[in-house]
Amino acid sequence: MQTETILLIVVAFIIAIVVAMFQYIYKSKQRTRLTVFFAFLRFITIFSILILLINPSIKSRTFYTVRPTLLVVADNSSSIENLGYQELAKETLQRFEESSALRQRFEISHFNFSNSVHDSLLLNFSGNQSNIDHALTELNQVYRNSRAPIILLTDGNQTFGNAYHYPNANYKQQVFPIVLGDSSKIKDVRIKQLNVNRYAYLKNDFPIEVLVTYNGDAPVSTTLEIRSKDRVLKSKKVNFSKQNKSIRIPFNLSANTVGVTTYSATILPLNKEKNTINNQKIFAVEVIDQKTNILVVSDIIHPDLGAIKKSVESNERSSITIKKPGQVSNLDGYAMVILYQPTSQFKKVLRLLDDTKINRFTIAGRHTDWNFLNAVQSRYKHDYSRQTEYFIPEFNSDYRTFLSEDIGFDNYPPLLGRFGELKINAKYDALLYKVIGSVLTSSPLLATIEEQNSRETILLGEGLWKWRMYSFKNDKSFETFDDFFSNLIQYLSSSQKRSRLMIFAESFYYSNAQIVINAEYFTKNYEFDDRASLAINLKKEETGQELTFPMILSKNAYQVDLSSLSPGTYQYTVTVKGESLRKSGIFKILEYDVEKQFLNADFSKLQALAENTDGKLYTATAFDSLQNDLLTDPRYQPIQKSKENIVSLIDWKYLLLIMLFSLSIEWFLRKYYGKI
Repeated sequence: MQTETILLIVVAFIIAIVVAMFQYIYKSKQRTRLTVFFAFLRFITIFSILILLINPSIKSRTFYTVRPTLLVVADNSSSIENLGYQELAKETLQRFEESSALRQRFEISHFNFSNSVHDSLLLNFSGNQSNIDHALTELNQVYRNSRAPIILLTDGNQTFGNAYHYPNANYKQQVFPIVLGDSSKIKDVRIKQLNVNRYAYLKNDFPIEVLVTYNGDAPVSTTLEIRSKDRVLKSKKVNFSKQNKSIRIPFNLSANTVGVTTYSATILPLNKEKNTINNQKIFAVEVIDQKTNILVVSDIIHPDLGAIKKSVESNERSSITIKKPGQVSNLDGYAMVILYQPTSQFKKVLRLLDDTKINRFTIAGRHTDWNFLNAVQSRYKHDYSRQTEYFIPEFNSDYRTFLSEDIGFDNYPPLLGRFGELKINAKYDALLYKVIGSVLTSSPLLATIEEQNSRETILLGEGLWKWRMYSFKNDKSFETFDDFFSNLIQYLSSSQKRSRLMIFAESFYYSNAQIVINAEYFTKNYEFDDRASLAINLKKEETGQELTFPMILSKNAYQVDLSSLSPGTYQYTVTVKGESLRKSGIFKILEYDVEKQFLNADFSKLQALAENTDGKLYTATAFDSLQNDLLTDPRYQPIQKSKENIVSLIDWKYLLLIMLFSLSIEWFLRKYYGKI
């Protein structure tokens, strides 16, 4: 409490005494005990009122103990069960639960993970993928402001994700791995990796590359075979030794039939080999009869052209050619044309586009000649100025022309274009709107236009290369941007008429990947209908089994997750309740269980993880040692903290009750003794 406040309280005390004595002692002719009591009650009342007016603050300090958090994270992938350590994992977790010493020292939180992290102690070892890095990154993010060592029960075998054992993994918490497995050497050959393109072209050869590895020291020989429908297409003898444990073997196969063809790569097992599941990998190739050829016309050199080329060619079914306007004599063989910052030099190209009705993608920027573009076509006009402006993209959640999702556009770098309003004189749908400064406008930044059986997409800004780089920076991959751009290219490359029911499915999937099928359903006015009831009917060709799943509305599409299906070939039909609309197709699920590829635990990576995070590696049988180290580690001592509370006296309700009580007693006694 401040000195000024204390002085004010002293003054208030004196004033209350003086007023009370003046009213009941000084003016009174008889000084009885009752008069003194009245003076006391009046003093209480006046002093209480003055205290409320001064409103002093009272500070109080409370002390409490904060225990460090102990994160017990268990691997829930099927590799733990495949190696036979599921019971040991459960027993180890139970010991953490039963340890009173650890519970007194730590706040224990339990998690499990496979391809994602779950706040649960229950384990079923059914995860078909394991991502150790994702689990550690998520927990480090959640507990970034506290001391929370991580106990990691795992075999160390990660099937996807960033490498977790490198020093640059940047985990803030200490990690104490408990290894579920052994390091004994088991003689084994396996197919570690198989590289093949998803698509091939009819009457062409396509390459595959198989990486086979050997675990052992004694020289051995075996054979690698490539099969299709029980027929051996290619084979090669493979010799391993202590010095030669990894061999990369290339093959070339012929694409003779359009459609999906399934193959298997098999390394014949060694004598008494324990794990033969990892000796085979099944893969598929879809043979198509032609590529989608795309022409980019540009009169300038710009980084956007490189970004567009890389993005388009990330889809193996597409190829791209970049030409100057004067080099274009015809458009034969091109599915669509991208016009990059057109000027008057594009006059011949635009005339060819009007004659052939080929779809186009116009990208405008600082160098675009809008006088020419406004004069040569009538679909849109741009009331531009010489001033340039940066446009921040804003996703239109009501966009319905094709299936698209917000990839975080509002965080993407702004595009640079000419300031002014775009007026579109045809049927269009805005995918992105312009945000100028912090103001959202109704002017499209990216829009799709449909008119007289031709399609056009227009983008009013340059800087796509920045978007692609931001996608890589944010997601450690170009995939997010490339998928978005691929949707635009696919829309413009297609000449099919729009259907009220659209299905988006791949021709084949791998069983260890997520299998999701999307559908769009539109009203007769081609407006997305979110009130419909869609279902997908499946029939497995191998067994005749039939299944039906409802499709769930998710954002701007209906979706079904079929990841639980067993490998095989499935015919599907999507139907709409109350409508005669239906769409059918076929897809394959290829068998591949990546979690069954491992022989034992990866001690070296877990040891590196422990060293890089200032932790320590333990085996599952060394629980007592781990417990003792945690209890004696000075980094994990409970911390006593204090909390200061400042309470204003005006909030203290008892003071008001005291004041009301003194006034009431004074009035009642004066009334009783006839002093009123």
